[in-house]
Amino acid sequence: MENVLSTKDLCKNYGKNRILKNVNMDIPKGAIFGLVGRNGAGKTTLMRIVTGLAAPTSGTYSIGGVNSNDKKILAVRRRMGSIIESPAIYKNLSAYDNIKLQYINLGMTTYDTIQDLLELVELNDTGKKKAGKFSLGMRQRLGIAIALCGNPDILVLDEPINGLDPQGIIQMREILLRINHEKHTTILISSHILEELSKLATHYAFIEKGEILQVLSSHELMSKVRKASRLKTTSTELLCPVFDREGIEYKVEDEENIDIYSDITASKIFNLANEAGAEVISINENNESLEGYFMNLVAKKDGIS
Repeated sequence: MENVLSTKDLCKNYGKNRILKNVNMDIPKGAIFGLVGRNGAGKTTLMRIVTGLAAPTSGTYSIGGVNSNDKKILAVRRRMGSIIESPAIYKNLSAYDNIKLQYINLGMTTYDTIQDLLELVELNDTGKKKAGKFSLGMRQRLGIAIALCGNPDILVLDEPINGLDPQGIIQMREILLRINHEKHTTILISSHILEELSKLATHYAFIEKGEILQVLSSHELMSKVRKASRLKTTSTELLCPVFDREGIEYKVEDEENIDIYSDITASKIFNLANEAGAEVISINENNESLEGYFMNLVAKKDGIS
């Protein structure tokens, strides 16, 4: 799969503080790539670097196959739209005029598609209302419309749902999915709210204290946190052949523990264990939340069992 954005051993220091530590990740074309981390984890710094707002201390990145050390990177970066920290809008102008001004900045001479952008971000009925009187959600959506001027290949969004009310979050999610599906735009989006991000992201990178803890697809993530029953037994070796025969989906964790993903009653598990000559010690629900999964990754990094 073609990657539109990649980083290699990316580091960033501010004085003696290392903010990013050997960051390696690949963002596939067409993905909605969620960068997940707590506040201060390094998400914004990483986004500032790939958008050209900051320079790495060491390491490189590439956009569309063009290395960051190549002079062509400036031209390639024009194919990237972004909102870092907060949308850059003129509060004394209307939504239409804010977008028109960005068109002018990009050297675009026709404005026929401004209305399309306003409709895409659901601001087509704001008329001459000044952006300074917009709600937070409206300002965020206007920022996205401005970032989409010039039809970029990649959209980089730093915490776009932060501070929004539930309705605003749902509206933002629907707009981002529409942008990804209809315009085929690759999206890099950061958030510390994993449960919400899971409703739209296709890939994830978990970052903590400037280090990437794990990179995986949404399918891989959901397989790790889906509903399961944790079976503790005297012998997983004896049970596995019986489970295979019965078509029971499971995963062996160690010599004593098996996670069972199939819908099966406890009585049947006891019967199968008895048939196999193994003893069931306990059966417990083993459902892990997405936030819990991330916090377990953080705990492992910190050496907490």
